[in-house]
Amino acid sequence: MKFTIYQESRIGKRQNNEDRLAHCYSRDALLMVIADGMGGHYYGEIAAQIAVQCMTEAFQREADPKISDPFSFINRTMVNAHCAIFDFANTHKLLDSPRTTCVACVIQDNIAYWAHAGDSRLYVIRGGKVLTRTRDHSRVQLLIEQGMISPEQAHTHPERNKIYSCLGGMQDPKIELSRKTPLEAGDVIALCTDGLWGGYADDMLASALKNGNLMKAVPELMEQIDLHGGQSVDNFSIVAARWEDNYIDPVQEDTSIIHTQAMPLGEFTTRIDQFGRNPKYKVNLTDEEIERAIDEIRFAIQKYST
Repeated sequence: MKFTIYQESRIGKRQNNEDRLAHCYSRDALLMVIADGMGGHYYGEIAAQIAVQCMTEAFQREADPKISDPFSFINRTMVNAHCAIFDFANTHKLLDSPRTTCVACVIQDNIAYWAHAGDSRLYVIRGGKVLTRTRDHSRVQLLIEQGMISPEQAHTHPERNKIYSCLGGMQDPKIELSRKTPLEAGDVIALCTDGLWGGYADDMLASALKNGNLMKAVPELMEQIDLHGGQSVDNFSIVAARWEDNYIDPVQEDTSIIHTQAMPLGEFTTRIDQFGRNPKYKVNLTDEEIERAIDEIRFAIQKYST
């Protein structure tokens, strides 16, 4: 495989960052995942952490070096994350279960497979245009489909934050699977939380990411949101990959391109932001509290590690 990948999360104008994101790859498969802990529920950031950690750990167990059934893998690990979050709530006797959105994508053999629950999105961008994207599991999306509001009105609708599918909570999540999507060289696959896409129409987001150099385009997009997002901007996060297989630069290949062909079998490269830590922002957790939270998360997902 050949690809470039960039991920970043910022706190916006909130007091705490409840977004979590990760990517992990073997020689022949790539996993990307984003979760947005839902505000108003206890421990939203822990729910999001359980989701991304559950999926990356499962990927490291099962990518040998490919995932045998990507759709089954994504669906099963999301359900396992949902159960682990619910177990965490029961163990701590919480009045309300932590909840999180989740969107995850596996790429192998030049084909993308993804699934989501909630309103965190996945975009496939080709030639500066949105080829496809996920459909939000939200109240305003239903209103749009019923012709009651326009997509523009959805950005400011009072029920824009109400979603009907998530991981955690009392009800089983509605996990929506994609179709198998063949990728072409230069395609961009972007996963992001609503804090990022909420301020951009689809075509604007596609235009912002059409630059071939993701390592420049994504930070510039994040900086624009930070500077001009206003006083109510939510946490905003993205993990984006530019698919480079079968692409040969006639002048000079970008040094940021990752080549996996030489990776040994059983080896993985993983980036998952540490729980409670953000390099740019202070959080109100001590090191001891962070370590205790990590141990509790691992305990919650341990029973689903088979």
